[in-house]
Amino acid sequence: MSDQQTGTNSQVQPTSPAWINVERARHPQRPYPMNFIERIFTDFSEIHGDRAYGDDDALACGMARLGDEEVMAIGVRKGGTIKERIKRNFGMPSPEGYRKALRCMKIAEKFGRPVISFIDLPGAYPGVGAEERGQAEAIARNILEMSRLRVSTISVITGEGGSGGALALAVSDRVLILTNAIYSVISPEQCAVIMWRDASQRELAAAALRITANEVSRLGCVDDVITEPAEGAHTDPEAAEGLLGAALKRHLAELKALPVDRLVRERQAKFRNIAQFYSEG
Repeated sequence: MSDQQTGTNSQVQPTSPAWINVERARHPQRPYPMNFIERIFTDFSEIHGDRAYGDDDALACGMARLGDEEVMAIGVRKGGTIKERIKRNFGMPSPEGYRKALRCMKIAEKFGRPVISFIDLPGAYPGVGAEERGQAEAIARNILEMSRLRVSTISVITGEGGSGGALALAVSDRVLILTNAIYSVISPEQCAVIMWRDASQRELAAAALRITANEVSRLGCVDDVITEPAEGAHTDPEAAEGLLGAALKRHLAELKALPVDRLVRERQAKFRNIAQFYSEG
């Protein structure tokens, strides 16, 4: 019996390069932020709680060392098994997660330690409880405070960089993205539902959103595209971790050479000018 007769749509091989990127960014074997943190850093010492409501298992924050440099590392946690994924809310932070991250950034600022965040999330958690506890305010507060932190800051999009949930951890001096990662204001599926009322148009949406690493780099939304194994970081995690670690050390050395006032001024100017377009007439 044909698909038309049964009323189902057969799955076709994706032809959109953007959608291939989406699938690689979401690959279940792709290294998660905590995999990078555990392999690239040493002496990671986790800090828990937001001192207001509780702890969020979807975000990990802690002191660590990058070579000889003491830093504050922040990473999204997704979990490997279904049980872990449920516990970590599938990598979607709640308000207390963002508030914990901000508390740790302030600790880093107090002790003059750079902040490095690793981002792989579809978006902030949109549940009723999260909204009741001030999800939008927590995201807005992080964006504001990160824009004026008086320490060097680096953010890395390792998989999905989804919407304001990602931006709340990515207002940094340098925003890096892995070759097969994506950075977007909305997921392709959600965009397809809004624009075409049909989630199956996700490939078309992915292409229209311009979410691939090279495209967001051309738009000025990221500062550097970090090479990873051609078919994805999951094919050679050690190589991907080595390339990212070397890039982090290079960027951190460049940032440390700049005065703090200049860092803050240039960071704020960068984000004010992102996505500005002008036309005559």
